[in-house]
Amino acid sequence: MKNYLTSLCVFLCLSVLLSCNRNNAGQETEKKIYAWNEFSMGVDLSYVNQVQEYGGIYKENNTEKDPFLILKEKGANTVRVRLWHTPTWTAGLNNGKMYCDLYDAEKTIRRAKQLGMAVSLDFHYSDRWADPAHQDTPAAWSGLVLSVLKDSLYNYTLSVLNYLKSKDLVPEMVQIGNETNNGMCWPVGKAENNNFENFAELLNSGIKAVRDFSQTSAIKPKIILHEAQLQTANWWMQHLYTRNVTDFDIIGLSHYAKWSDVKTMQGVTDSLKALKTRFGKPVMIVETAYPWTGANADTYNNIFSAADTAQGYGISLDEHLRYMKDLVQAVINAGGIGVQYWEPAWITSSLNDGWGIGSAWENNAFFDFHGNVLPITGYMTFKYKF
Repeated sequence: MKNYLTSLCVFLCLSVLLSCNRNNAGQETEKKIYAWNEFSMGVDLSYVNQVQEYGGIYKENNTEKDPFLILKEKGANTVRVRLWHTPTWTAGLNNGKMYCDLYDAEKTIRRAKQLGMAVSLDFHYSDRWADPAHQDTPAAWSGLVLSVLKDSLYNYTLSVLNYLKSKDLVPEMVQIGNETNNGMCWPVGKAENNNFENFAELLNSGIKAVRDFSQTSAIKPKIILHEAQLQTANWWMQHLYTRNVTDFDIIGLSHYAKWSDVKTMQGVTDSLKALKTRFGKPVMIVETAYPWTGANADTYNNIFSAADTAQGYGISLDEHLRYMKDLVQAVINAGGIGVQYWEPAWITSSLNDGWGIGSAWENNAFFDFHGNVLPITGYMTFKYKF
């Protein structure tokens, strides 16, 4: 009897172990690696060069590792790269070295391409941050009339792409402007009081440069136009369409719950689906983020606080992951083709961005305050319903 019971115990233990292994194997098969042109799992890594040069260290399981490689292995297939025209102000903060200029962007693009990731190049057409409240014309173009400004924008766009082509670094996607709700290259291209004419002409100059470049390039970049709010995107696109801005490939949107009037995931789906249906263009979230904590790793105040949660979501590592999985599914439900997370690697360091030293974003990052990669990255390999 004793031998029988012993054999039975061994059998049951083996059965449990085999069952666990089957379950684990099943969980592994639930993961999926997406191609960038199937669904863009994007990460904006524009700050990484600077963070690393100012002491930031990225890790996996407490072992230092290249952040591009970490995120590639976690499912990222696209790297978004910010490009400023001549950001001399950054040199004043960094012992004469500029960041987010063409040569810094080149370094970022090379790091992405070496790992087989696609690139989305974000032309700000400014020497500094471009967003709905700031669209300063590059100093090199200051005072130009519209006709000359259009030529300058065209030639600059074309020259950047040709330079990258000479380095075998052509981006798969190109943004003509960043969060251009109110136009670009102010004051000439400012869109106000429903006056979009100059802005539309500038956009078409940038678009033409990319199309002309594509005639001699094996990689033909997809063109993205970028608006910052779901709630105003329909109005914005209609203004552009009525002014013959139609030769582009993707409608790109920012979506941050903190600043959006679209409060639910169903609202995200409905807004994106309406845009896709009305204008016949693929839609993509090209900027988003969500906090996993309200704490700080440094003395630089964070942009997102513990109170900046989305409707129906809390603030924790689990909620960080849940929010992003739900957002990706909401975009897919609308027929969207990608979600790109803004600066998930902006961890604390001695980096000085002009407003503070460290990071104002580390509580939205994919890395904890010790530099270790977080569970949030699991959303990039989750098996979604298409």
